[in-house]
Amino acid sequence: MLLRSTLTSPYGRKVLMAADHLGLPLTIAPVDTMDPHDLIREDNPLGKMPVLVLDDGRRLYDSPVILEYLDHLGGVGSLIPRDAKERFDCLTLQALADGMLDAALLILYEERRPCDRQHEPWIDRQRQKIVRGLKRLEADTPVASHVTVGSITVACMLTYLDRRKAVDWRASCPLLVRWLCDFAESTPSFGHVLT
Repeated sequence: MLLRSTLTSPYGRKVLMAADHLGLPLTIAPVDTMDPHDLIREDNPLGKMPVLVLDDGRRLYDSPVILEYLDHLGGVGSLIPRDAKERFDCLTLQALADGMLDAALLILYEERRPCDRQHEPWIDRQRQKIVRGLKRLEADTPVASHVTVGSITVACMLTYLDRRKAVDWRASCPLLVRWLCDFAESTPSFGHVLT
């Protein structure tokens, strides 16, 4: 299988971590979403990554769909619990962390605009989404040794916040700091795909 993504995408990293955790081989093909000639627009009409190109030529996007497919290949329940309550808790956790990633990316894109064209209320609105999400995660951290699409997404989101500095979360979230350290220690795939 071929993964079309950049090496720095937190969404692509989620897929790489999941595949590594499940022992599923993936080849990564870097993309440039800013290049109008990049094939990503043929793979996904939205021009978004990641895209998983299957051996039969089908394309799956985006990361939640790809992770569900990897769970299917790895044995249903490997990354997404079968039990209904655990399943929907896990998927909700993934949605929360994905939403926080989306907000961090929106901040990044806004801050790349010329200073006189940046809209501070917009940036603050996105930052507050992340802060509220961090408070929720600090109050209810996942089990560090339980690797799911939810915990993988939280780990990728936190490391992305560290990298992009959208929010300085470490001082106000000591339980999440400990959780990320424990998750990294108990999940070899976390270190295998660091970007």
